[in-house]
Amino acid sequence: MGILNVTPDSFSDGGAYVETARAVDHALTLVEQGAAMIDIGGESTRPGANPVDEREEMARVLPVIEALRAQSDVFISIDTIKPQVMRAACAAGADMINDVMALRAPGAIDAARDSEAAVCLMHMQGEPRTMQTAPVYGDVVADVRAFLAERVAACRSAGIDDSRLCVDPGFGFGKTLAHNLELMRRLRCFVDDGLPVLMGVSRKSMFAKLHGHDGMESRIHASITAAFWAATQGTGIIRSHDVAHTVEALMLAAALVDN
Repeated sequence: MGILNVTPDSFSDGGAYVETARAVDHALTLVEQGAAMIDIGGESTRPGANPVDEREEMARVLPVIEALRAQSDVFISIDTIKPQVMRAACAAGADMINDVMALRAPGAIDAARDSEAAVCLMHMQGEPRTMQTAPVYGDVVADVRAFLAERVAACRSAGIDDSRLCVDPGFGFGKTLAHNLELMRRLRCFVDDGLPVLMGVSRKSMFAKLHGHDGMESRIHASITAAFWAATQGTGIIRSHDVAHTVEALMLAAALVDN
């Protein structure tokens, strides 16, 4: 899953693809590099991020989705928490709703059900502006699994079939470095729960904390290594800024696991 942020304030590439033509060109480049999915987001969810008005978010993402769909049959994901954005994005050609709130916003579960799109349910403790302020868990893996199980049950009750669902433990969303490492160490638990698992750790600050210094090259190397590890554990979708190198790592993981 290639990342396409059409925002001015995303933590890694904010402002780089706010123009529709440039965003679509980048998406097509990611597809050429091997991305099977493109995840388009119009609101930053980095720690401390401020909310974006619904109309502004749609103005950012809809032209990109429409233009990309006109030029490619790539699987398109819309990264949003807002029901009206979900509905509009799916009408414009999005195939999946990637929601960091796991469809907890009022009306979100109905919007997802009505769209017939695939859905990724992610765990987040708190909300973006405050989520990294002293997050606490009893057992981070057990707590995240329980939350995701509850959200899957809510989707089933609303009429969303399991075949449309995947789950994301939410690395960096209300987690310390220790929490993130424990989730990564025990990724197989989430895979064994039965639904496809998405991992999104690309270029995240957890690697700066792990290494004791902050350099983007170091973050990229760690992200690719993490993608390799996740693939060997059965993770089905890897969300990445650096598609070409990540695809190479995943090809190696597939060759080793298959043999």
